[in-house]
Amino acid sequence: MSALAPTLQAFFTERLIRQRHASDHTISAYRDTLRLLLGYATQRTGLAPSALDIADLDATLIGGFLDHLETERGNSVRTRNARLAAIHSLFRFAALAHPEHAASISRVLAIPPKRFDRALITYLTEPEVHALLGSCDQTSWIGRRDHALLLLAVQTGLRISELIGLTRADVYLGAGAHVTCHGKGRKDRITPLTSGTITTLRNWLNEHQGGPYSPLFPTRHGLKLSRDAVEHRITHYAQRAADSCPSLRGKTITAHVLRHTTAMRLLHAGIDTSVIALWLGHVSVETTHIYLHADLELKEKALAKTQPTNAQPGRYQPPDSLLTWLETL
Repeated sequence: MSALAPTLQAFFTERLIRQRHASDHTISAYRDTLRLLLGYATQRTGLAPSALDIADLDATLIGGFLDHLETERGNSVRTRNARLAAIHSLFRFAALAHPEHAASISRVLAIPPKRFDRALITYLTEPEVHALLGSCDQTSWIGRRDHALLLLAVQTGLRISELIGLTRADVYLGAGAHVTCHGKGRKDRITPLTSGTITTLRNWLNEHQGGPYSPLFPTRHGLKLSRDAVEHRITHYAQRAADSCPSLRGKTITAHVLRHTTAMRLLHAGIDTSVIALWLGHVSVETTHIYLHADLELKEKALAKTQPTNAQPGRYQPPDSLLTWLETL
């Protein structure tokens, strides 16, 4: 057996699981990346995955694999970069265990991520939020559950994984009402609740009985909702809400759009971006700057404050013939 196979096994068991305590999501993402890479390498070299060596996965093959992801599998640049990050992580680990492959490994580690255009985020305006919440049929059990879920999502900005992972014990509705979640990066955080959300959640908890560790928003059978189920319900209500709010017809509404909506509502309320970063559980305050770029109203207010009050209209005229000539260049 080549050096690659035991290195790959040690990378998952020693580095990711034992040393870094990586989440199941991270392990699954890295597993899928390396499974795709080994499949591609087998097609290119004719060697079985267990027979591949570290030297077989050189920079040329890795570069071809990244191009294969974009051109043949139709992956986005973000996905391509995420796959590359997983490969870099494996090769950094391999560099410590196999210095004899240092030259080949360094060339792979030198492959840079590809730059990509960052589109402005999508978020809901206040009328759109009211239309979305109003589209839930609160005469049915599912409608009341979904209304409570959507209201909590818009008010707290929880990620979809955090929403479906909530239990009854995570909600405290006494003085200083809040919801506790175990978020991305294994970080716990507490998010306060507004009076309207408190009332809705109290009614929902009174109707939906269960143990302290049962799902806050269960299925009809008492199980935890899946990510796909939540996204399906959001799409369903967005389509219904578009009948009364036409501006929703041009938007793709997802759980992450609701998270963006929370951030924009806080920004419009004058909350500092560092506080918004803590509210949303961002690792860096810089992540929150995307909301500043998307906020046209904030930019218009800044423009209004910087407009000259007594400026004379007209075009600049150079006072000298030489300057005039330079202006024509």
